[in-house]
Parts: sequence; C-alpha cells; structure tokens
Amino acid sequence: MSQTITFGLSGLSCAGCVRRAEAALSGVPGVVRAEVNLATETAQVETGAASAVDLSTALTTAGYPARTETATLDIEGMSCASCVGRVEAALRAVPGVVAASVNLATETASVTWLTGAATPARFEEAVAGVGYKAKLEGREATESLASRKDREADALRRDLLIAAVLTIPVFLLAMGSHLVPGVHMLIADTIGHRANWAIQFVLTTLVLAFPGRRFFVKGIPGLFRGAPDMNALVALGAGAAWLYSTAALFVPGVFPEGTATVYFEASAVIATLILLGRWLEARAKGRTGAAIERLTELAPQTARVERGGDVVEMPLENVRTGDLVHLRPGERVAVDGEVVSGASFVDESMVTGEPVPVEKRTGDVVTGGTLNGTGALTYRATAVGEETVLASIIRMVETAQGAKLPIQSLVDRVTAVFVPIVMGLAALTFAVWMIFGPDPALGLALVATVSVLIIACPCAMGLATPTSIMVGTGRAAELGVLFRKGDALQTLSDVSVVAFDKTGTLTEGKPRLTTVTVADADLARAAAVEAFSEHPIARAVIEGAAARGLAQMTATDFESVTGEGARATVEGQRVLVGSARFMANAGLDASAHRDVAAEIADRGETPIHVAVGDRVAGVLGVSDPVKAASADAIAKLRSAGLSIALVTGDNARTAGAIARSLGIETVVADVLPGGKVEAIEALRRDGGKLAFVGDGINDAPALAAADVGIAMGSGTDVAIEAADVVLMSGDPGGVVRALTVSRATMKNIRQNLFWAFAYNAA
Repeated sequence: MSQTITFGLSGLSCAGCVRRAEAALSGVPGVVRAEVNLATETAQVETGAASAVDLSTALTTAGYPARTETATLDIEGMSCASCVGRVEAALRAVPGVVAASVNLATETASVTWLTGAATPARFEEAVAGVGYKAKLEGREATESLASRKDREADALRRDLLIAAVLTIPVFLLAMGSHLVPGVHMLIADTIGHRANWAIQFVLTTLVLAFPGRRFFVKGIPGLFRGAPDMNALVALGAGAAWLYSTAALFVPGVFPEGTATVYFEASAVIATLILLGRWLEARAKGRTGAAIERLTELAPQTARVERGGDVVEMPLENVRTGDLVHLRPGERVAVDGEVVSGASFVDESMVTGEPVPVEKRTGDVVTGGTLNGTGALTYRATAVGEETVLASIIRMVETAQGAKLPIQSLVDRVTAVFVPIVMGLAALTFAVWMIFGPDPALGLALVATVSVLIIACPCAMGLATPTSIMVGTGRAAELGVLFRKGDALQTLSDVSVVAFDKTGTLTEGKPRLTTVTVADADLARAAAVEAFSEHPIARAVIEGAAARGLAQMTATDFESVTGEGARATVEGQRVLVGSARFMANAGLDASAHRDVAAEIADRGETPIHVAVGDRVAGVLGVSDPVKAASADAIAKLRSAGLSIALVTGDNARTAGAIARSLGIETVVADVLPGGKVEAIEALRRDGGKLAFVGDGINDAPALAAADVGIAMGSGTDVAIEAADVVLMSGDPGGVVRALTVSRATMKNIRQNLFWAFAYNAA
C-alpha cells in the first residue's frame, strides 16, 4: 500500500537540480512517484516499500541532502532488551523516520526524521501502540524556509556588496576609456599597464576567492558528477577568464606575440552580476513558507481546561479529546469541540469564507482557530492536534504548495544542454587549431579555446530573466499589483481560466440593507428591535435606518428566536423582525409579500420580514453588494480571451444571482476549503492553466493549489501569504492589470533570451 510523504531538501538552485533530485528519488526501489518543488524546496514522494533511509541516501549521493530533525522522547514502561526492540521498531515504522535509537538505561529514545514528513505526536502514538508511554523531552530547533532564505539573502547581500566594491575599480581600470576618453592613456602614462593588470589581478582574485567562492564550490563538483548547472557555467566562464588573464600577467612569454591580454573585468563582473540575481531570488523564495506559519499562529498557545474541578491554563499540546475547555470573549477557539454551555457569536470566516459570525449555543460545533465574539462558552474537545479542521487546512496548503508546478524555467532548460555544448565547442576548437593551425599551434589553440569559454559566459543568460522581472514587478507595483513569487509572472501569462471567490473578492464583504419595502416608521421600529441583537444582519438594519436619518425608538420585552428572528414591544406595539417561517409561527400571514421576498432572494439578498401589530408590513433585503469594479474587470478578462468561473461557499441561489449579474457562466457553489481545491482541479482539467482570486483564510488552500493564486490586499494576511500575486487596493480590476504586466514582461524576457542565446551562438 503506497503512501505520500513531503519533506525538505537542500542544495537546489535551478530546474536542472530539480530534475536530478527527482531522478535520484525515482530511482529508489519502491518509489511510485517523486516531485520536487524548487520554490518551497520540498519533495513529495509516493512510496510503497522505499524507506526514508533509502530516500535520504539517494539524495545525499545526488548532492541534494534531505533536511532532518531530531527529537528525544522519554519512554515509560520498558524493562528489558525486547522492550527496546519493540519501541525502536514502532518508531522506525513511522513514515519519514530515518533513524531511531532507544536507551534502556536512560529510558529515552532519539528519533531523526525527514523535516515535514512526521511529527513528535506521531511518535508518541506509535510508542503507545506497542504498550509504552512516550513524552517529548527535547527537540532540535528547525529553521523555517522563510528564515533560512532570509538568512541566505542576508549572506548574499553582504557578498554582493563586497563583490561590487572590489569589482567597480576593476571595471573602471579596464573599461574606463569606453566611458571617458583618455582614461586608457592616463593609466599608461601614470602607473603603467603592468601595474594596472596587477591591481586588477588582486581585486578579481579577492572577488572569486570570497564572494564568488560559492560558484566554484557548487559548480566544480557538479562537473565531476556529470551534472553541470548554472554554477558550473559561472565557474567555467569566470575561472577561465581569471586563469588566462593570470597567465598573461605573470608568464606572457607562453603566448604568441600580441595575444597576451587580460579579461579580469569579465571574471569579476560575471561573479558580481550573478550574485545580484541570486540575492533577488533568495528574497523572493523567503516568502513561500509564511502562509503555513500564519495558519499555525491562528491556534492559541494555551487553553483553559477543567482538570480536577478547577479551570487550569495549559499548553495546547496537553489538551485531550473529551476535555472541557472554557472560552472567554475575544479569544480564539483552541481545538474543535461541541458547546456544552453558554452562547456567543463566533467568526468562522476561516472555514466558511463568509463575514457573518455564527451564533453558537449548547450542542453547536466550534472549530479551532475561529474567533469568539462577546459571549462566553464552555465546550468539550472532540478533535485535537493533527485531527482539527485547522490542521487539515494547513496540510492542504502544504500539499498544494509542495506539488510540482507546471512551469520550468527556459533558462535552466537551455542551460542543461548549453554547458556541455560550450565545453564541446571549446574542445573542438582546441583540436581544430592543433591540427590545422599555424605555428605556434599550442599557444594559438589555447587562446582560441579560452576565448570560446569566455565569450560563452552566462552574463546575458543569467540576467535576462531577473532584470525583466525587476522592471515588470516594479511597474506592477506602481499599478497596485504585487508579484510575490517571480514565477507567477510567467504562469499568469499562460492562464486560460480565472476563478473568483465571491465574498470580499467580487463583493464588498460587508452586509448592508439594500432593499426596503416598508414605511420609514416601520423601518425605525425594526431597527429598535434589532438594537438588542448582536447579529451582523441586525447591524445592517440598524445602520440602514440611521443612514436614512430615522429617529431612534426604544424597544422593551425583547425576545430572540435562534435562526428565525426577534420580537419586542416598540411604543406600545408588538414588532416582529425575521423570516417568513417566524411570521407563520407567530400566526401572521406573509403570503402577500411572497413575490417580493422571492425577488429579493433571486437578487442574492437575504429577505427579512417586518410585522407591526397583527400585520406584516413588508420585507427588507440585506445583501453583500457587488464591488463597483467587478463587472468591468470580468468584461475585460473575457475580452482578453479568458474563461471566468465563480467558486464560493455561498448557496447556489445567491451565487447564481451574483454570477448572472456579472456575466459569469460557470458557478461552483456550496464548497468548503477542500472542495475549492477539488473545484480548481476540475476547472483546470477542462480549461487549462488557472488563476484563483480570493481574500479569506479559507481561500488559502485554493490560492496555493492554483497555478497562480491572486489575493486581495484588503483580505486576510494568510490569504496574502499563500498567494503568488496581491492586489494592493482590493480592486478586482487589478487582475486585469496583473495579466497585462505579466504578458508584457514575458514578451520582454523572450526578447532578452533570444538575443542572449543569439549572441552566444554567433
């Protein structure tokens, strides 16, 4: 029976690395499928019989070691060597475990596993399954992708600054006459060309020995393994230029007359400019893991739990199924559970995507990570740890982010064959000059061979993409569009389907009173009743009455009926506000307003009946209005040849009404976070590459699963962190601007690459 594990890798730098890491994993007996993600630096492996040890060994041999974590567990109940064997076997059987060692004397177990593939909770369960008790004692601190990339970016920034300071004088000494006529003669008349070359030698050597050392450390071993990458090309180009120039400086006599010259500036500039590109890349990669961190932060660190008749505050990991948990106003729900006492409104937008808090009373279900309102609740824990809804959402985001993206960098694809071709051409050049060249053949062959290596330096290839991305993303930022991940620029230009969430994306995300069919006096009476309610729809009625300048009235004898409405006495008259069912249960006939209520519902609004005395006065409509820019944005996207879909957790009737008003033909309604990912996969199968636009926490899995996730800047931080593109203003018209910039940037990148490769070929 196969299973899928996801874990972190190190040493990845390009698409060539991804292919070689995938090949190494796929070559392990028992592996069904292996996909490596360069952006998140993770591998997703479907395996039958292959062990974590086999996977780790294969990756280490290929030069891309797996990241690991280590923890120490206290083990209770062991008495002999057979106990040790059973505990070790149970731990090693957990998917992702690389090593497990149990010490009977200290009653501890040391476990090492692939980062991301397992958790200490799984180890405790495994040990309990063979009759012993395990408790986490200590764990090595692991660095998140964001922290690791931030640290790497800091190191690259430092090296870039050092390289730039050393390279600028070299460039000016070598190329100054191209900028200011006469510099060449000035140098010759003062320090002389030999001293000039010596200064260039010292500065360039420092650049390559310190900031540029990384290219040789990674590139040369790649050459020996027969797997050259961009590091190898940089090492060859910069190294060949340095070696040839150094020989020309110190032993010029070995060269044919007139051929002894130096290329130190080429070597230094290559290293400096590629360091610039690497720094920009590391900065972009540093944001990919932040979505998981934000989701994890939704769960509180502690919970107030009943233990032994007292309410004790304890770490979240100590909460167990069946515990009674106390929740105060304004706190986040610690774990999933069922309310046993109290009443409150809970903001569940992270699950449902809707902005309207849901009333919770005895018997209702609460979800870990959701935000409590002004009431107090006591609930019984029904799911903890990895079993909670929040944990499942986190797993969905991790899976979606770890899946292989349908994009491969053009530069890396060409580089995979470019380096061997350049080396072959250099070797061919040397052979031709040795066979057919005039005397001195060896010197002329060496000059020609090194010239081929130098002329094929990857400056233009390495910078063609980053410079275009810098210009494209800079222009996009001026237009209110933030590209968080560079590859979104390329993928967005190829999408054929754009799927929108509804609430807060195409709509304002704030319920409003939009339809009034009652007299002002009756609306004022309804507002007086709703003043006692905490429900957001009640606030919409109150704000609607205030916006119309109606005088405030006072209600007494207020009574609320959950899910139906509320009643009170206003200025001596009985007033009811609620659903048609609420009116019928009160003995009032609302049939005269049935058609109006149906019209309101068909517009995607919620119909609210108002009764004064013994008559139903009319119906109010509360809705979440469509943003003014939504219709225009969708029309422009359709004119650009894109298919538009609406994917929402709303009911089909409301979603259909919104879709019809905006000209959207494809509607997928009544979906939760997992369902949105499935809907995206279905749309992608039918229509090709897909961009998803959303704003809520519940949209995070869909944003990560889409080829391009686009988040509204007015939405939640988690949605923004999970997305590839952020619309700063929250205006759906930003999707059009993002698409325009993407297509223009990709056109420019293709032009750059054409000329870079054409130059090298020539």
